[in-house]
Amino acid sequence: MAEYKARQVGAPNTLDYRVYFEKEGKPVSPFHDIPLFANEEKTVFNMVVEIPRWTNAKLEISKEDAFNPIKQDTKKGKLRFVRNCFPHKGYIWNYGAFPQTWEDPNSLHPETKARGDNDPIDVIEIGEQVATVGQIKQVKVLGVMALLDEGETDWKVIAIDVNDPMAPRLNDIEDVEKQLPGLIRATNEWFRIYKIPDGKPENVFAFSGEAKNKKYATDIVLETHEAWKGLINGASDKKDIAVSNISVEESPYKIAEDDASVAEVPAENVEAPAPIDPSIDKWFFISAHSL
Repeated sequence: MAEYKARQVGAPNTLDYRVYFEKEGKPVSPFHDIPLFANEEKTVFNMVVEIPRWTNAKLEISKEDAFNPIKQDTKKGKLRFVRNCFPHKGYIWNYGAFPQTWEDPNSLHPETKARGDNDPIDVIEIGEQVATVGQIKQVKVLGVMALLDEGETDWKVIAIDVNDPMAPRLNDIEDVEKQLPGLIRATNEWFRIYKIPDGKPENVFAFSGEAKNKKYATDIVLETHEAWKGLINGASDKKDIAVSNISVEESPYKIAEDDASVAEVPAENVEAPAPIDPSIDKWFFISAHSL
């Protein structure tokens, strides 16, 4: 996916920070324009990296902004960061999303008994490289967990960069435990406890926290891809989701490259990260009785 490039605007750790995407210098949407599949066999997927491993800023593809840039999530006007829950430092994998997927909030999953969370499906990439914001990785799917977040199904796809040295040995979920012992358990723990320092209860999972295998995970990804097709072709109510795109032929929301909204996307303006409040580096020790 070398033809797609991240376009940084503003300083990280500020409300104005955005990472747009472009192809041949023209803005594109990482939600709608970057293809889900990275090969003809549809066995390798493109992953948009939102959050590099070991960092704390809660970055995400903006559903509401035109061309869906990555920006930092906010709550009550303040930037959101995840806390360091000992022994975990920030996010413990590269975290991002699959383009051209949508967890349909109108659809009740038969096994989780919960509706989709209205986002592109989340991906955790477990390779050794620490990624960069806006990097597009080619990954293979290994498994999936189902977080139940405020009554919604929030799938977490486990994947690995196909270029990672460990990739040839990781082909399904059982290989992860064999080759990377403790990672699945740590992933489960991280998702269960990461909101506790902010005064929220422990998160819960469907399937008692079990990570489902590659086939199950791939089926879920393909289901969310079909849901996205309904969103982008107008069959589903888009509500407040920005759906402008330049490449989806069957989409009524496809616009020309000379459309005025394309010109409104800001030019690249790379600024140094703003300082983070020292409290973000604090360790939180979550006692067993709080779990």
